[in-house]
Amino acid sequence: MRLAPASRTPSIRATETVHRTAPTLADSDLGSGLDPSPEQGLDPDLDQPPAGRRFAGVATMIGSGLSNQTGAAIGSHAFPVIGPVGVVAVRQYVAAIVLLAVGRPRLRSFTWWQWRPVVGLAVVFGTMNLSLYSAIDRIGLGLAVTLEFLGPLCIALAGSRRRVDACCALVAAAAVVTLMRPRPSADYLGMGLGLLAAVCWASYILLNRTVGRRVPGAQGSAAAAGISALMFLPVGIAVAVRQPPTVSAAAYAIIAGVLSSAVPYLADLFTLRRVPAQAFGLFMSVNPVLAALVGWAGLGQSLGWTEWISVGAIVAANALSILTRRG
Repeated sequence: MRLAPASRTPSIRATETVHRTAPTLADSDLGSGLDPSPEQGLDPDLDQPPAGRRFAGVATMIGSGLSNQTGAAIGSHAFPVIGPVGVVAVRQYVAAIVLLAVGRPRLRSFTWWQWRPVVGLAVVFGTMNLSLYSAIDRIGLGLAVTLEFLGPLCIALAGSRRRVDACCALVAAAAVVTLMRPRPSADYLGMGLGLLAAVCWASYILLNRTVGRRVPGAQGSAAAAGISALMFLPVGIAVAVRQPPTVSAAAYAIIAGVLSSAVPYLADLFTLRRVPAQAFGLFMSVNPVLAALVGWAGLGQSLGWTEWISVGAIVAANALSILTRRG
């Protein structure tokens, strides 16, 4: 899952992720994102034609999604040596370095009223990534990311009273039942970890909303990433002592952190200033498909036609919900 920096007034209609992990637009139909104001030091290219900015944004979205899922696939190569826990620990370190550099939080100025949701966000952030990577280890990239995606999808549909959203919820629920149907090869622990990641992602969205209201800019998300990295510091040391990483395993974990944290975060900051919020959310819903394709091409994790239909149904439910929204 990608990073999601907090904004001043985010809504809960997020579809993230790196994803996930993705940052989303402030004051829009998507979840939490950086305030795109000039004082953030991330001004859009005003001299570039609108069509050119949008094309660049779409290209960046594609690259961001592929980077996020490719990073997870590469990180899985380190599982036999340091396990999902070791890979996630390294990823948390990379995420902290990136967010602390961008957010530059003034920690001494934080009040307890601000610290409480930040600490909660840190716990959820670490648990989300750990459960996702553990699920990837057991059931594969495509199914793990699809189950995790149910978190933001449920948040997007929960507050709606539209009939179309109720139908989308039923379609998604039917897809989940199909994915988790009893069969000899079913790994229910892996599926449960994927659903835990979904719960954490939903909690992450709601906590980001609170953090965005209480802490200016990306300072809250940066502080949460730093705390999460500190929480994983003894975990990383224990893993290194018990299972000394090889050079290749350490490289895989670091690459996973860069591709799944740093690249998507910075790419989405670029994208969110060049494409409409609706288009960003619609593309984010394709991430389960990208994960399945990367898992198939890079890891040899093929899905049956039933699984592909279920993944497509969940993606279609989210896409339909977004496309039929007004404003």
